[in-house]
Amino acid sequence: MAHPASQPTSAPTDEVVEICRQLIRIDTSNYGDGSGPGERKAAEYVAELLAEVGWEPELIESEPGRASVVLRIAGTDPSLPALVLHGHTDVVPAQAEDWQVDPFGAEVRDGMIWGRGAVDMKDMDAMILAVVRDMARTGWRPRRDVVVALFADEEAGGAKGARWLVDHRPELFEGATEAISEVGGYSVEVDGRRVYLLQTAEKGIAWLRLLAEGTAGHGSQVNTDNAVTRLAGAVARIGAHSWPLHLTGTVRQLLSGVADLTGTTFDPQDPEGIDRLVRALRPAQKFVGATLRTGANPTQLSAGYKANVIPGSAEAALDVRFLPGEEESVRATLDGLAGPGVRIEPIHTDRALEVPFEGELVDHMVAAIDAEDPGAVVLPYMLSGGTDNKSLARLGITGYGFAPLQLPAELDFAGMFHGVDERVPVDALRFGVRVLERLLRTA
Repeated sequence: MAHPASQPTSAPTDEVVEICRQLIRIDTSNYGDGSGPGERKAAEYVAELLAEVGWEPELIESEPGRASVVLRIAGTDPSLPALVLHGHTDVVPAQAEDWQVDPFGAEVRDGMIWGRGAVDMKDMDAMILAVVRDMARTGWRPRRDVVVALFADEEAGGAKGARWLVDHRPELFEGATEAISEVGGYSVEVDGRRVYLLQTAEKGIAWLRLLAEGTAGHGSQVNTDNAVTRLAGAVARIGAHSWPLHLTGTVRQLLSGVADLTGTTFDPQDPEGIDRLVRALRPAQKFVGATLRTGANPTQLSAGYKANVIPGSAEAALDVRFLPGEEESVRATLDGLAGPGVRIEPIHTDRALEVPFEGELVDHMVAAIDAEDPGAVVLPYMLSGGTDNKSLARLGITGYGFAPLQLPAELDFAGMFHGVDERVPVDALRFGVRVLERLLRTA
């Protein structure tokens, strides 16, 4: 018999911590060049957890070692569209000498689980698995079909994970119209009030290569056709460029809500006032502040093979994050800044996303938060990075970021994404499980 929607069980909160720790202990570092360990061991662990309680997941490799796991759970109302509940099992690399603890030790210290992936995003993976295992054990089912997907390769753009499955196995997501994943639903404190940021938008991604060519020669000679000089000028111009302020609908709604909480006014034409509202979001300002405008950061340089040889070519890499609707204008600006003799080639590009902060699923997410934290405020925000929702959007699936965590006000949660000493509070995981179960029972 299905449990009432208002009464989540205790079983998921009892095991979510151990699942999270076991996932962290499996090194799934993604270096972006195929040299890492891959996700196979983590995928096998996930599949075993699901099979243990009676589910029949499918483990799918896009190439040896690059494994994702997908499970479809039938809902009680087949007339409803399906919901994709997804995470990724890969993580960015960690330099152990920079950490206070073993980044793959999953140590529990000060009421938190420490380790690479604790924030991005083995915490949410564990929450998903704990809730789905409880479904199987106790027999309750969601209203709509739920496609559970734990993807490979998100940290390198998803070419061997979500994007590969969308391109080669689209039938796995048949009938799905909405998706829930990472980097949203976590709390911050604004003027003494707890606020949960629900992610309804993402900046677009353009990882680009700048290529300059010139005349090779001896380093002692005069050379007015130096590729390094030409490239250096392009990198300096792009890095120093001041991109214009542009507030999308999501950002405007967020800042308006912050203004209401702080008893101030929101004037979209007042840059100083906007900066004050962003600062009021405390740790989350690192994400939010980067969504006020497009950004382009030079990240890599490569040229030459010897100090006294002028190379015939030089190259650099850019990490460009553009706002929804700005992709073409941003590329035109970059072409102008690069200047003559420097061409731009894509490494990886993906779309920007923005959807309204409204609708039945949003209402259910807000209600699930309110049930566990009565009176809390939920506001939309834009993520400055990207998620696998970009790949699912190619199938017309609307994605949200909702990994619900009630966090201590002083915890710099946003700063731990890809950072050192990544950690998540144990109590936040248990809170998230309760919220996620409530959502899946009603959505």
